[in-house]
Amino acid sequence: MNFSELIQAARRYPGEMVVPATWGQGRAVFGGVVAALAFEAMRAKVEPGRPVRSLAMTFVGPLEPEVPANFEAELLREGKAVSQVFCRVVQKGQVVALVQGSFGGSRQSVVQLEAEPAPEMKPVADCFELPFIPGVTPEFTRHLAMRWSIGGLPFSNSRERDMGGWVRFRGDVVKEVVTESHLLALVDAWPPATVPHLPSPVPGSTLTWTIEFVQPLPKLDTHDWCKYRARIEHARDGYGHAAAALWSPEGELVAMSRQTVVVFG
Repeated sequence: MNFSELIQAARRYPGEMVVPATWGQGRAVFGGVVAALAFEAMRAKVEPGRPVRSLAMTFVGPLEPEVPANFEAELLREGKAVSQVFCRVVQKGQVVALVQGSFGGSRQSVVQLEAEPAPEMKPVADCFELPFIPGVTPEFTRHLAMRWSIGGLPFSNSRERDMGGWVRFRGDVVKEVVTESHLLALVDAWPPATVPHLPSPVPGSTLTWTIEFVQPLPKLDTHDWCKYRARIEHARDGYGHAAAALWSPEGELVAMSRQTVVVFG
């Protein structure tokens, strides 16, 4: 099941989902898919014309692939311009993820400030693509391609603060408009920025993740390569804190992200 099929299934059956093992990441489902499915359940609770502005996720435990899970979305408040929505992801009677979202329509404001420019990167064709290797790289990387342009590769004992490059959906995917659900997968495809600092593979996981979307979204399709850069702001005592952003191929800011990650090494 590709990403488009997953999202269509979530829109038809927003309550219960079974995620295939091909979207796995170790013993859990890839976090970008968990977030995307929760977002789809939440979006169905909001009136049209209120795009998502931000999502805040806490990963309580691993969501198992091939096991039914319930995405229980609830509209907390609907104001004149902003709707607050909450989603609880439950599997085997246990909460595995919590997501809170803010959806808001546009309004008049005197505050107007353009985003800072996107980072300079080598052309896509000149960048190394992380291959999908069964049993070595996470299963979900069969669906997403990352090409390194900034910083070290995973487990390369790097000491650089920044990491990033180009990202898009991998393989013969249907050309369709990129939505916020797609962006959740593209942003979360990258490993934590702390991973290149490790000399060898060790376990790790995301504790919390927040993401903000620039609305209206720039026009992107699933064949486009987007720019991604993450920067470690602090890391110590087994926890890392990083800020990241995603830009369109033309350098338009699309989304901003923050993560707190746990590193067992």
